[in-house]
Formats: sequence, C-alpha cells, structure tokens
Amino acid sequence: MDLLRVDEFRRVIPKHNAMLVDAKLFISDELVTEDTAFEQLCDAASLKSVAYALGMPDIHQGYGVPIGSVVGLKDVIVPAAVGYDINCGMRIILTPFDYKEVQPHLRELAHSIHRDVPLGEGKTNVTLNREKFAAVLEGGVKAYLEIRTDNQRLEDSRRREDEYEDLNKIEENGTMKGDVRAVSNKAFDRGHKQLGTLGGGNHFVEIQRVERIYDEKLAERFSLRKDQVTIMVHTGSRGFGHQVGDDYMREAKRLNAARSPNAHLCFLDVEAEEGRNYIGAMFAAANFAFVNRQIVTAFVRAAVRHIFGADVHLPILYDVPHNMAKKESRFNEPLWVHRKGATRAFPASRMQGTPYADVGQPVLIPGSMGTASYVLIGTEESRESLYSVNHGAGRVMSRSAAIGRYRKSGKKHRKEAQITDEEFDEAMKGIVLVCEDKRSIKEEAPMAYKDIDEVIKVVVGAGLAKPVARMVPLAVLKG
Repeated sequence: MDLLRVDEFRRVIPKHNAMLVDAKLFISDELVTEDTAFEQLCDAASLKSVAYALGMPDIHQGYGVPIGSVVGLKDVIVPAAVGYDINCGMRIILTPFDYKEVQPHLRELAHSIHRDVPLGEGKTNVTLNREKFAAVLEGGVKAYLEIRTDNQRLEDSRRREDEYEDLNKIEENGTMKGDVRAVSNKAFDRGHKQLGTLGGGNHFVEIQRVERIYDEKLAERFSLRKDQVTIMVHTGSRGFGHQVGDDYMREAKRLNAARSPNAHLCFLDVEAEEGRNYIGAMFAAANFAFVNRQIVTAFVRAAVRHIFGADVHLPILYDVPHNMAKKESRFNEPLWVHRKGATRAFPASRMQGTPYADVGQPVLIPGSMGTASYVLIGTEESRESLYSVNHGAGRVMSRSAAIGRYRKSGKKHRKEAQITDEEFDEAMKGIVLVCEDKRSIKEEAPMAYKDIDEVIKVVVGAGLAKPVARMVPLAVLKG
C-alpha cells in the first residue's frame, strides 16, 4: 500500500473508499510492516464516529485492528480495538542493587521467582472464592488491599506498606469501575483461579540492567542509575480477559455487523445497554490485570528478599496498560481512546494529582526477548498521537514462521522454522532463560521482532516521548 510521506517519522494514508478520516502513521523507512496491517488501519478509519486512526512504530497485523494502533471514537466502543488480553501491561520494580551484586545470584533469583509464578498458558495459582473475586473485579487493587487470600505463600510475601505505596504509581490507581453483573459465568469460572500467573506468548518477567542513562536529572527523579538492576513484569487479564473480549466481540457482531467495516471490527454504541455492559466488563478485566501484576510483584519481592535480606526496599516505578479503551479529552472533545498494543504517554499537565505531576508519566517500552527495553517520559507534543506511543517492538515474523509447524497435506510434513536453534542460542547468549517449553520459546526470538532501537528512534524523532534509560536483559522468564 502506498503511504504519503510527511516527514522522516510520519506517513499518511489519505481517506479513500469507506474511510471517514485519514490514517496517520508514526513510522520510518527502516521498519518493515505488512500491507494487511495498513489495510486494518484503514478499516479502523472507516468506523462509525471515528475521529482518529493512528499507527504506532510497532504496527503489525492483529485481529480487527493492527497491534500498535490508537483509535479515537466519539460515541461507539469496539471490543476488537481493545483486544482479548484486556489491560495487558508493563510494570517496573526498582531494586537498590548494582549488576555486580546480583550477578552471582541471578540464576537462583530467576528460579525462585518461577517457583511462585507459574509460566505458560492455562496455569492456575491464587484462587479466590466468588465473593472475594467479585470484589477484585469491581474494585481492583484498592479492593485487593482489603482482602486476605487462602494462598499462604502469597500472604507471607505481602507487605501493606509496599501495597499502599504502589497505589499512586499505577495508572488509575489500579482501580476502575468494573461491573461484575456484565461478566459471563464462563469468564468468571476461567478467571477465579488464575491470579498470580504470567501466561504464554510474549508475557514475561525480566531481570534487567540499566545500560545507559539519557537524561541524568529525569533518571534521578525516577530513581534510576547506570548498572542498577530492575525487574520488568508483563502480563494481563489471562483467560478472564480473553473470555470478556470474546463474549463482547460476538455481541458486537450480532448487533452491528451490517454497519461495521467488516465482521472482525464491529462496534457497540456506548449509550446502549450492550455498550455500557462491555465497558463495565472491560473495566472488570482491567482490575483483574492490575491485581494480577500486583500479586506477581509480591512474589518477585519475596524472591529478592529471600536472597538479599528482608529489609530491602523494592518500590515500583510505574504500571501502565497497553490494551484498553478509556474516555479522554483532546481539545475539549471527549473521545473513547482505544489503545491496542499501544500505551499511554501523558505529559506533566495530564499527571496532576500523581507522584509524577512535575515531570510527566514514565513510559515503559520493552523490546523482544534478548534485546533492550526503554524507560521514556511523555511530552506535550504527543497530543497528536492522543498521548500514546507503541507498547513494544512489534512482530515481523509470524509465530509459525519462527518455529516451524507440522501440517497435513495428504501426508504429514514439516514446515521448516525460519529461526534455527543455533541462531536462537546465539541471540540469547549470556542471558539466563527460564521457560516452560524450550521448543515453542523460539516464537519469541529477537529476530521475530522489529529492531527496538529503530522503533524508539521514531518515537523520539516524532517528539512523542523523551528517552530516560535503556535496559538490557540479564534473565528472562517466559511461558
């Protein structure tokens, strides 16, 4: 598809056919993207009441809309533009230690975390009864703080001073207005045993070293320094969120397929009962994800303290989602801003009442497994992206292409993997890897993703965020 070049970091797809607005992309010539992702963005620009359809530097094909997209809509909400893993998000835990202090204990620390945090799909961990689970879905982290679970390992790991300190450094304070009445029994049953689990795919816990500081003053404000060890957590709403997404994508298709760009991208009117129900269920899934990351954080803290001492202070830097729809205002115009594989990047003016009101929101962007991750800060200039940036590097290779597959066509044969075992081992050299399936882990190999440094170059070059620090992995835990 032909893109109109605006400048080095911006492209436009002018509105045509059913599009109601232009589609704008923040991208460079070096970032390869399949045409199907651009076509999906054009479909998003064709939605009823659309005001903005934006592609981030990590844009790649998704379901309904591309992963790495931001869609602003006036009076409809689109479940597929949020996705199945509602409020999948990033969190960074700060440690007081330098790399040299942690390196001798790195493998022990990674396996200690794995002992308490199950990796991979379909796993269970912390089970809540119906009453307590409903409270979490409706009240998020604030409700969780008042709940005692039956998981003794978790209760031994929790500290109230940690949990209350965390609240102000979680987007929305970890609490949205969830409505458990809008949640199906199937979603409820799938979720009530899955808190404290990581999941599969690109979810991870990563022990990192701060390799480079770009802005000493901002880094100090964020309590970051060169060679410091940090721990990044990436997980979401697990099977619960997936079921909520599936339930309401079906409902949107049933109600509005004829009025939508295609059968995969159907909307709900926000003032209709079904739209209000989806918003309540989506926020319930968001609360699940916030609490899930809170529980994983408790287990990570316990593992660090087991090795380095019970008095170690391990605050979080920030916790931010990247699969959400929220009502926000731009130029005094209220919009339902859908971020799918995209994360909020608020400047200081939009962080009033938070610990970062003086500088702006920490923006957390991981690379692929084995490559760098970044901490940035939101800018006023990001208003043109609805105060949003990408959530990661973005795939350039499908999972099946990366790993190879057996297929049947008369007889069984193997589709060869594009990434060899030797290439994977070389890419992960020097990094402690803890995973459930050593074969399928190649789906997440660094070469299956875009170059994170080029992606960040676009973000910074377009003025959407300023870099603060670059981290590299020491140990990776994945499903």
